[in-house]
Amino acid sequence: MLDISIVIVAGMLCIALILNFWRLAIGPHVVDRILALDTMYINSIALILLYGIYNRTTLYFEAALLIAMLGFVSSVAFGKYLLRGDIIE
Repeated sequence: MLDISIVIVAGMLCIALILNFWRLAIGPHVVDRILALDTMYINSIALILLYGIYNRTTLYFEAALLIAMLGFVSSVAFGKYLLRGDIIE
């Protein structure tokens, strides 16, 4: 029963990733594109965690943590670039 629900949730997350990619491609503003990219990071983390649960291994949890840290740093860098025009002061 858990395997079936994991597959269903993974399908829903894939649909969410496709919709986020659509927003990334045709977003009217840069802020919309950054928000879509940040949401894609979160959805990819959820997919990696679901895959780890499905395979019953903890190896993928470390990869999800690494992607979460990189996603946070890139979101902060994009925001800083939009506000000031320069990342490193």
